Amino acid sequence: MLDVPLAVWAATIAGIILLLAIDFVVGRNPHEVSMREATLWSVFYVGIAIAFGIGVWTVAGGEFGQQYFAAWLVEKSLSVDNLFIFLLIFARFAVPTELQQRALLIGVALALVMRAGFIAVGAAALEYFAFTFVIFGAFLIWTAWGIFRHRNEDADLDENAVMRFARRRFPVTTGFHGNKLTVRHDGRRYVTPMFLVLIAIGTTDLLFALDSIPATFGVTQIPYLVFAANAFALLGLRALFFVLRNLLDKLVYLAIGLSVILAFIGVKLILTFLHRIDPAVFPEISTVTSLVVIFVVLTVTT
Repeated sequence: MLDVPLAVWAATIAGIILLLAIDFVVGRNPHEVSMREATLWSVFYVGIAIAFGIGVWTVAGGEFGQQYFAAWLVEKSLSVDNLFIFLLIFARFAVPTELQQRALLIGVALALVMRAGFIAVGAAALEYFAFTFVIFGAFLIWTAWGIFRHRNEDADLDENAVMRFARRRFPVTTGFHGNKLTVRHDGRRYVTPMFLVLIAIGTTDLLFALDSIPATFGVTQIPYLVFAANAFALLGLRALFFVLRNLLDKLVYLAIGLSVILAFIGVKLILTFLHRIDPAVFPEISTVTSLVVIFVVLTVTT
């Protein structure tokens, strides 16, 4: 088990907040993101994530370095799937291109906060209730089957209960007002379509967190590495969206690849629990094997 000092946690969180703040500063003025800008920022965030992994490998050893990279690959692949939903949300609400960047940034910030809470709960459950491995594993296998079964279907935002409540509860303007969430007209307060967009993104982030956190715990049970892998995968999501926006419809096998990865990790979690009961009968899938399987599946899928 990797014992991470509180000072390292604080420094990591401070660095992530700084990177997120830089993203907000860059995207403070609504503008259409060019391919060049999006590519440069994507390379920057991938470089940061890889540099962090090299640091973990150097300081803590190869085993923990491999666990981080495996977790980061899982999160990165799931975040690409997340982009499909964001694309549908933007199309559904006809979000102007120049406003999409701020919506993505707020979505990333919401996802980071929610996943931090899920990680804390998941880590405590795994430490004090070993059968959580089986629960997480079964949930991932069930999720994998759901993704595979509905791989050719688009998400229906009208089925979102939170969205239905918001539409009934708040009067909505007919058009966007920049990045504003509310406006006053004739003495009455209205919400803008951007408000509904952020609700859709926030609830989507919540649902994806339910899948991604158990998946990350499937390749490493170190809360620090789970948090770091999630954070570094999410931080580059804004730039990655604009890089892949015109390519997402070509990644037709991504859902199949993700279902295979989630099912594999689900089996790995269940075997981890059984291995603790009887190591002689039930094998434990190594981190190296997990890393290779995830990388190969993503490569073939792409």
